[in-house]
Amino acid sequence: MRANDQHLQIDMRTLCIKAPRHWKLLAGFLTTLLLAASNLGLAQDLKDREFRECPSCPEMVGIPAGKFVMGSPPSEPGRFDNEGPQHVVTIKAFALGKYDITSQQFLAFLNETHYQPTPCDLTLGMGWRSTGGGSVYSPEYEEPPKWPAVCLDWRDADAYIAWLNAKVRRIRPNLTSETGPYRLPTEAEWEYAARAGTTTARWWGEAIGTNRANCNGCGSPWDDKLLANVDAFAPSPFGLYGMLGNAWQWTADCWHTNYKGAPTDGTAWVEKNCTRRVIRGGSWDNLPVFVRSASRSGSVTDGGEFDYSSLTGFRVARDLP
Repeated sequence: MRANDQHLQIDMRTLCIKAPRHWKLLAGFLTTLLLAASNLGLAQDLKDREFRECPSCPEMVGIPAGKFVMGSPPSEPGRFDNEGPQHVVTIKAFALGKYDITSQQFLAFLNETHYQPTPCDLTLGMGWRSTGGGSVYSPEYEEPPKWPAVCLDWRDADAYIAWLNAKVRRIRPNLTSETGPYRLPTEAEWEYAARAGTTTARWWGEAIGTNRANCNGCGSPWDDKLLANVDAFAPSPFGLYGMLGNAWQWTADCWHTNYKGAPTDGTAWVEKNCTRRVIRGGSWDNLPVFVRSASRSGSVTDGGEFDYSSLTGFRVARDLP
């Protein structure tokens, strides 16, 4: 370092103590510029990790490889026993949907395939409808296109992903894997992405805060009333929207009551013919204790539990080369 550079560093550190007022203003201005440049660099890095493989494909965000401690410590407020024991998990780089699959995206799938989901409320007949004649309907009348698609069971998510993979393979015949590349995220991948490098109860901190998510006590305009758009809240440091609250999200894993024996390599924990799968994130009518990065629950794959199936959607993951 040159002598003048060293003096400049010293002078900049002492501006606020010894410099005249206009120099203090200049120091503040330079600090603001540096912070803005840093934020621009982060924003550009996030933008560089985003991609969309086809016009009807969901927007994806590349998630870097890494290690993290999965689960919650016994001291975390609202913790449930099924969130332990904590264990270190290694995650390979993968991509995850920037948003939940939206109502508009799921309707496009129904319109093209004529797939018919099972109603999430058999008594009221609440569910998605595909007439096969070019008319498709969401569960809610005039449902906003950017709402997360809910009232879906695990099989519906699987059917959407099969359609998406077929579409991508037509435009990318060089894909050699027998499965994928799109799939549901594993439970470990989901939590790793939800934490986004943090160790607090939520990626924004320990407390639920105000207007950070949609739940029964999150301080948002939609709390305990209805869904919010998938981009209604600020993104996480990984550039993901709506990982916590608004709608539960299906994962690939079978449900287990704790993490004893859980994989440590980020793969899905599955057995043949499991009837319950893990859901994550919490929903608009859940209390804040469910809206934490470690919070988890399980629901039947056929949508037979109305309390969960009516509130559950999904986002897709993608394998990376």
